[in-house]
Amino acid sequence: MGGRQGLGAEIFQLLLGVNQSAYWVGDGHRRRPDAPQTVRREAEDTLHTMSSLKTLSLTERDHQREIKAKGHPYWTSKRDGEVHLRQEDAFTSQAPITVHDMVMNTAIKYANYIALGSKHRNGWHLLTYIEYYEECRRAAKAFLKLGLERFHSVGIMGLNSEEWAIASIGAIMAGGFSVGILSTSSPKACQVIAESSEMDIFVVDNDRQLQKIIQIQGSLKHLKAIVQYKEEIRTWLQNLYSTASRKTRWIRSLTPKSPTSAVPWSTACRSQAPPKAMMLSHDNITWTTVATAQRLSYKCPPEEQEILVSYLPLSYMGAQLFDMWVSISVAGALYFAQPDALRIAGQPEDRPALVDPVPEEDGPVGHVAGTQDKQEADVQTHSPLCFSLAKRLTFNRARRFLGLHHCRQYFNLGLGLSRATLDYFLSLNMPIFELYGLSESTGIHTLSRQQDFRLLSCGKSLPNTHTKTQKHNEEGIGDIYIWGRNIFMGYLNDEENTQEKIDAHGWLHTGDLGFLDTDEFLYVVGNARDIITLSSGERINPNPIEERVKRYIPIVRYVVLVGQDAPYLCALLTLKCQVNTDTGEPRNALTSEAVAFCRQLRSQSTRLSDIVYDGDPVVLEFISQGIDAANAEVPSDSAKIIKWTILRTDFSMVGGELGATTKLKRAMVARMYQAEIERLYEEADDED
Repeated sequence: MGGRQGLGAEIFQLLLGVNQSAYWVGDGHRRRPDAPQTVRREAEDTLHTMSSLKTLSLTERDHQREIKAKGHPYWTSKRDGEVHLRQEDAFTSQAPITVHDMVMNTAIKYANYIALGSKHRNGWHLLTYIEYYEECRRAAKAFLKLGLERFHSVGIMGLNSEEWAIASIGAIMAGGFSVGILSTSSPKACQVIAESSEMDIFVVDNDRQLQKIIQIQGSLKHLKAIVQYKEEIRTWLQNLYSTASRKTRWIRSLTPKSPTSAVPWSTACRSQAPPKAMMLSHDNITWTTVATAQRLSYKCPPEEQEILVSYLPLSYMGAQLFDMWVSISVAGALYFAQPDALRIAGQPEDRPALVDPVPEEDGPVGHVAGTQDKQEADVQTHSPLCFSLAKRLTFNRARRFLGLHHCRQYFNLGLGLSRATLDYFLSLNMPIFELYGLSESTGIHTLSRQQDFRLLSCGKSLPNTHTKTQKHNEEGIGDIYIWGRNIFMGYLNDEENTQEKIDAHGWLHTGDLGFLDTDEFLYVVGNARDIITLSSGERINPNPIEERVKRYIPIVRYVVLVGQDAPYLCALLTLKCQVNTDTGEPRNALTSEAVAFCRQLRSQSTRLSDIVYDGDPVVLEFISQGIDAANAEVPSDSAKIIKWTILRTDFSMVGGELGATTKLKRAMVARMYQAEIERLYEEADDED
């Protein structure tokens, strides 16, 4: 085995399997051993020390006045900067706390409850909260020993795991930034992120990720160490570590307004700009966490312990908020899905009770959380007989088939679910509650719930936050601005873009388009960057048109309107194809749903090539009729689709057309299929 195995008693132990305080349970049931009393005393001592320090400092109001007097009160682009908290009333608002405070308070109060669980070959590897806290402290001390400087970063690249969460919290405790990087990121993207955040340490899960860092480490002037926490190390490097050891006793002093995270934020979906790093403060994370948990009525032990299953990338801020931070806030038990887990079935015997998917065309895929089945507890006291019968014969069976029979709420975080998908789940008595947020709003800003639900709406703002729309068009749709303690500090070392994003009054300009109804429910209909400006000067929002086409042509998966600076709109279509589960690449074979639909049309097509290359006349005529039907509903002739073509492949993350959350990368699609787009307009010119 290559790499350095430790520095005596000085470095940390990141591989929890060899930790004496961790333990294995083969049957998957939760057990609660006695908490190490020494760790409890250390935590209590630290809490007492930090509380004493706070009494000697300026009052919160005085400190906020001091920050405000320095100018730029609501934002900063400096790694050591502080910002003015967006509080309407400092006396009634939730007191700001650090991430360390939140983690430590839970570890003390709920020491013996299960915090993390991972499935391995010989059973479930479980950590209690006091053990979780101890491992985070060890990671923090190790990072300091490895050379982590204050306000420099620790990059974490790998699949979701307890080591990922521990490394992230440990980096924050040590006074650095936690920078989660998608495991699909290229070496070049890693280099840009590492340089902008002054990355001292890279934490990777396997040799595949390690090789990316080896390719670029010669260009990283701040890099001091690489830590690999899974798989046997195959490559020998002087600065590569795998395991290590014992505790020291130091955690740097922090304030709630200091940065904790530099979250990579890529504009690649719409431009060729390099990734940006956005800074979230301790208060951003802790305040948003508590507000979200309270709004969704999450429960805490001993009344009930929430159970969560993590499988969305933790580098995605929305997933991180729910999986890591909300679970800590309510002392939930967080289980990590196995790498090949594409569905909820097969996860812990304690089935989740809340589902939070991200955009996915054919159904929700995301991360899950929860406890026990109470889906309609507060909806109807006296259900009609027919509803009770349907629930017993259909609804409950459907939920069990999907592996969601203990879930009580279902959430979609982000845009992308079609009306057909929402209607389908609603028909099974599984309403999907829409959430809205950006990484710049700590992952969430508005949410729907049982008490605040309207179809197609993203719900209402978190308590003590605000939402408004401005610059409305003739349909009443305007730019969405948001305000609250969830708004990020700014882009690291990027004052220009920070100023563009946050105005002088602290409002975040989201770039999204939408409207508020009379009851303050938010509806998001697109993004300003998606707007297509025709050569005539008319501005077209493609999103509602694309959704309308998909509604009329069920065999179509993606519709991308094009026409920037052109005389009219054209459309790129993809058909629903099977996916190679090993590689993530789309196959030539159509999905069973698409094949069944072809049979309804009396078409014998089973493959994409049957339609694209062989020119299936039945399917092509149906698509043409669907385009005509969609065109009949547009408000103006300029919004009609004049030409369209079917692409020779479906979109995928592997192919580059989709982001990590299956979000469409419009600019990438335009570049990849430039030849197809040019042919559409060339054909029209020839006709003229």
